[in-house]
Amino acid sequence: MLAVEHVLYYLHDTWNQIIRYSRDSHEIPNVLWGWVDADWAGDTDTRRSHTKYILLMNGRPISWRCRRQDNVSLSTSEAEFVAASQAGPEAIYLCETLNDFVLSATKATLLYEDNLAYVAMSENPVRRKFSRHIDIRKYYVRELVLNGFLKLVPLRTHKMVADALTKSLPFPAFVRHRQIMTGHASFAARLLRCVGG
Repeated sequence: MLAVEHVLYYLHDTWNQIIRYSRDSHEIPNVLWGWVDADWAGDTDTRRSHTKYILLMNGRPISWRCRRQDNVSLSTSEAEFVAASQAGPEAIYLCETLNDFVLSATKATLLYEDNLAYVAMSENPVRRKFSRHIDIRKYYVRELVLNGFLKLVPLRTHKMVADALTKSLPFPAFVRHRQIMTGHASFAARLLRCVGG
């Protein structure tokens, strides 16, 4: 019963926290971008990681996912590879949908990632000795990067908006991430411009 009360309190206090769909004049039109992350061995029972991503267009969320991965990852980089290999096809699907509506995506899909080793491996097979154990299908992401469909962008962990999907965060961080995910904060578009998006 206590859990139900907490849910009801949460719903009562957040009734106005809706996803806002509108296009501000400062937004870059038809740009798909988002965050992808994994919590390595986050499930304490199975030691499987969780994939979390959120994809936005024109600064508004259009696709998101939080799911336990199918296999145990042996490193944080492998967990990130799995997460990006699940976000990549979704990004391509959304780009193809845009093409069907004659709203071609104007640039490669930027995915913000807080694991610098993984960002480096997605662009170049560096440190091959340490990444040999990663399953071949995860290298699908590298092909997407090389073909210009995706671009992984390094981001500091405290700015990883996807963390709000699976982690218990301090309240100020949760509120900040929630505002971005629901389209109530516009700093994300400025961040996009800063990194050459």
